[in-house]
Amino acid sequence: MTEHRPEERPDGRAVAADVAPRWAVSLFLELCRGRQAIVTGRVRDRWWLAGRPASFRTVLANWLHFNGSDVVAWWDPVGGLGFPLEGHQERFAALGRRAAPGDPPDRRTGPEAPGAEERTPPRTPRGDVRHGSLARLSAPRPPARQFASADEALAEAHRLAADEANAIAFVFEDLDLALPTDQPSSALGYLRLRAAMTDAVAPLAGEHATAFGERPRNPVLAVVGDLGRLPGWLHREDPRTVVLHVDPPDQTERRLWFSMIGREFNGGPQATRADFEPLVAATDGMSGWELDALARSSHVRRVAVQQPGRLLDRHRLNVTTDPWTQLDHRTIVEAAGELGDRVIGQPAAVDAVVGALQSAYAGIGFGSSGASRPRGAFFFVGPTGVGKTELAKSVAQLIFGDPSAYARFDMSEYQQEHSAERLAGAPPGYLGHERGGELTRRVQERPFSVLLFDEIEKAHPVVLDKFLQILEDGRLTDGQGQTAHFSQSLIIFTSNTGADGLPALLAEFGDELPYKVLHQHFTDAVEDKFRTIGRPEIYGRLKPGVVVFDMLRTEHVVGIAERLLAQLAESVHERHRVELVPDRPRLDRWITERMTAPERRAYGGRQIRNEFEAVLLAVVRYVVEQRPAPGTRLLLTVDEDDEVRVAPDSGPIAGED
Repeated sequence: MTEHRPEERPDGRAVAADVAPRWAVSLFLELCRGRQAIVTGRVRDRWWLAGRPASFRTVLANWLHFNGSDVVAWWDPVGGLGFPLEGHQERFAALGRRAAPGDPPDRRTGPEAPGAEERTPPRTPRGDVRHGSLARLSAPRPPARQFASADEALAEAHRLAADEANAIAFVFEDLDLALPTDQPSSALGYLRLRAAMTDAVAPLAGEHATAFGERPRNPVLAVVGDLGRLPGWLHREDPRTVVLHVDPPDQTERRLWFSMIGREFNGGPQATRADFEPLVAATDGMSGWELDALARSSHVRRVAVQQPGRLLDRHRLNVTTDPWTQLDHRTIVEAAGELGDRVIGQPAAVDAVVGALQSAYAGIGFGSSGASRPRGAFFFVGPTGVGKTELAKSVAQLIFGDPSAYARFDMSEYQQEHSAERLAGAPPGYLGHERGGELTRRVQERPFSVLLFDEIEKAHPVVLDKFLQILEDGRLTDGQGQTAHFSQSLIIFTSNTGADGLPALLAEFGDELPYKVLHQHFTDAVEDKFRTIGRPEIYGRLKPGVVVFDMLRTEHVVGIAERLLAQLAESVHERHRVELVPDRPRLDRWITERMTAPERRAYGGRQIRNEFEAVLLAVVRYVVEQRPAPGTRLLLTVDEDDEVRVAPDSGPIAGED
């Protein structure tokens, strides 16, 4: 492993230029154990070398050279066999003049041949890879695009890596594109790769020995972005082959990254180390390329590094208009009244949501640490049919002016453990991986959304773990490695947990059931539910946002009935140009009497709609059978036997002016 040598920067801060990325250290340890590696994951990302950002290829080639390989050869389908480091092409040509095993004596060109010491360039000491000072050799260059064929390159890797006279490393990048696994002819190529990995030997001239006194074998590595594109047997059948995942920079690596590129940020020359700490925490999961792009975004979007929350939002969303900050002040002030008109009889729920909207509008919170979390997270619980879903839809319409900003996920469809993959997408190599996740895809396409997760108690506990990450970190990474950020979303969970105990409460208290008793009943039921499924930490995170909806009370029944009648009348007029005139006193009395039964009251406003199905059918039957002319007035009422009647209107209705 490399030592830590701080290098002084122009601004006076030190940079640990020789600290290798975590994946590079892991690779070195695996090589010391005698293993070869298939490197997968963030292999297109940027890392660092000598205190500056560098490509993955440059870092890996230098790392292999630094740890004992005199020659690093890199093959890819476009360029064939190439050499990322200076002087290595000439060294490879010198190795290529040596005879392969079985050549006749008169064709020997290796060190054992007479006069070989005059023809073979002497082995030169490795240069300091930290500064790229690699010595050149005078051997002739091999022809362009040498070993363009994967089979040829693999055969050469097998020959040279198995020769203890060579200290050489071979890296095969995107081999899956040259040898598609769906073609039977590709199997031979992968067998050659496995043979090259298995038969590689430790070079006699190597300088780096393990703790057991053995030198690592010549590395033969495969680099692929998606492990699923390689045949599984390649890394499963041989214990000497290991899969090494290149993950995004961890916290320590991000801190080092910002120390290297900090001056490139808007406000960077004046920034202190403490100014970057919020970014170190908030950029978890971001790639090296994204960290570089973040510095560029600070200039493009004109946001200084001293405003980390705003900078991340502008960088991730790439939008100039934030609907949360564009909310009209009057809309926010009057939000309670507007939402209350649409969701009848739920003042506690409306007040809780309005508070979140006001907080988002004012931009006030507990520091920048929560900048990546959702704008609000609520847990709507209570009797069924009392407006939980309607409130979520109303909020989406109020904030974004677009009903499509509301998205509902039915958690009864996520009762199996594997259904968690539907939210974030299947991992590489599994069916449906290319489609991504339903939730992550939605948020990536529309970050400004109201997301409703209906009947959350029905979801599998593994699915619930995904929500814990969303609530804590405000992000979720799909199976393709793409991260969805929820910082501009409003998250709403709904649950009917405890609703089965409502009839007993109504039987005991009747219409005078206090809201305080109802609130305690549902909060206890929800907490017990999360403890039963072994996820109390999720309830702990949601507890501040738990909103208990009130039951449907008598004074609210008439209000909901009036709305349904208005919608029915509007539908009749729009379709047939017929005016429907409800007999409101009789209809109100009729629906109120029917909703006094506890078994009906337990189903809330949904039961009122069910009762009004008889009214709807009576109107439909009359319109179909009688075909009233446009402009006709129809009276809708109930008779003494509570039968719904529709007839031509003959005059004023009792109780109306």
